[in-house]
Amino acid sequence: MKTSIRLEQAIKKLYIAFHNNQLNPECCKQCAVGNILDNTDSWKHLSDDHGSLELNYVGRVHQALGRKFNGYTPSELLQIEATFLKACQYELPFHHKNKKPENATDKDLLFNGLTKVVELLCSMDNVSNVMDYSKLFEFENDKPKYDLIMQ
Repeated sequence: MKTSIRLEQAIKKLYIAFHNNQLNPECCKQCAVGNILDNTDSWKHLSDDHGSLELNYVGRVHQALGRKFNGYTPSELLQIEATFLKACQYELPFHHKNKKPENATDKDLLFNGLTKVVELLCSMDNVSNVMDYSKLFEFENDKPKYDLIMQ
């Protein structure tokens, strides 16, 4: 499957962050977007609320100028972060008074968040979800429809 450079780089960064325990939904440098943007938090100035899909003035200017950050537009970055937070059981926008998980860095919780983010990233690039293994279990006449190729 042919994927874009931005997709491959984003997945690689999220994979590394997850396995190095450097993924934290409550930290702008270690959340999904923070990791995609090389552990910077400058993206937080694109919106007034963490987890919001609404660009603020700065975000709208960057969007209108066609700026991209590691391949993603400001509105795409906000979508990625909102997807991650929602899948990690946060009530949006992120605020200390809103609902949040008991343990924000629970591996199962983070895995669920990453699964939804990867699904979104793939749809943004119009490619099949790289985490979808359902084809492996399709069958025809009691035989697997597709071969499992291991490398």
